[in-house]
Amino acid sequence: MLSGIQPSGRLHLGNYFGALRQHLELQRENEAFYFIASYHALTTIHDAIELRDLTNAVALDYLALGLDPEKTTLFRQADVPQVTELCWILSCVTPMGMLERAVSYKDKVAQGLSPNHGLFAYPVLQAADILIYLSELVPVGQDQKQHIEMTRDIAVKFNNEFGKTFVVPEARILESTAVVPGVDGRKMSKSYDNQIGIFEEGKPLKKKVMGIVTDPTPVEEPKDPETSTPFLLLRLMADSAETAEWETRYRAGGMGYGEAKKRLLELIDENFGPYRERRKELADNPAYVEEVLVEGGRRARAVAEPVMERVREATGLQIGYAPDKRFTG
Repeated sequence: MLSGIQPSGRLHLGNYFGALRQHLELQRENEAFYFIASYHALTTIHDAIELRDLTNAVALDYLALGLDPEKTTLFRQADVPQVTELCWILSCVTPMGMLERAVSYKDKVAQGLSPNHGLFAYPVLQAADILIYLSELVPVGQDQKQHIEMTRDIAVKFNNEFGKTFVVPEARILESTAVVPGVDGRKMSKSYDNQIGIFEEGKPLKKKVMGIVTDPTPVEEPKDPETSTPFLLLRLMADSAETAEWETRYRAGGMGYGEAKKRLLELIDENFGPYRERRKELADNPAYVEEVLVEGGRRARAVAEPVMERVREATGLQIGYAPDKRFTG
């Protein structure tokens, strides 16, 4: 099983409830490879120091939240150069029309991102990420389903033209009924700058939570919990009994949104406080974090290089090729 996450900004509650929590649960029953997608992040981040800092931050976040590096392989995408080699080869069998139909590309350009080639060819690199590890299962959100379908099509096309080489992976859609709105009511996203960071605390966290946008319904009037951002966030962390109680209070009236915001702040501290402390401990031990990533890269290359040897042989690129010994084993 394989999944990746872009180090394009600090991870937030939307990332946690949308994917990270499921990733951590899935590692218990699968051979999991999780990579920090630094090549993908280059489509939007062009500052070397920022990219290194954000890459390290993602590693800290995963480890603090409970990723087990003994069981799960966590690595930097850039530590496996074979993936970019495979990306070029796959691009030579990928129809242009397929990429032109990518909804994600159109959405990102509409949001104001620069329409560079990396952003356009993102699905091919994603296919290389998946296929090079012979991944059988790829857990993704609904918004990435089209990209997994593209990966399957690319794998089939390569297998048909050069002989069966790749596993055709299956998508595992992360079915989450959780709505994760940002502080402005839209979907929580780094692109909208409306996120609440997983590891934010103190006054900055309080300012964000108490500043969540709400409607002007008077305190005494009933309110619809399903359209209230504080309630939608609160129910992600409260137990079923407390959630039901808050829903009743909303519909009965006589309650201000400030009460729900204060309880939300408490729940965030209760749920993520221990993880914050663990993250601080890890941040004080950068050698350990680097060791985890280096070992993860070694494990990933040990899978990727034999696959690339088969790809080179199948395509006729094997002749005269001598792999750099730094990136094997």
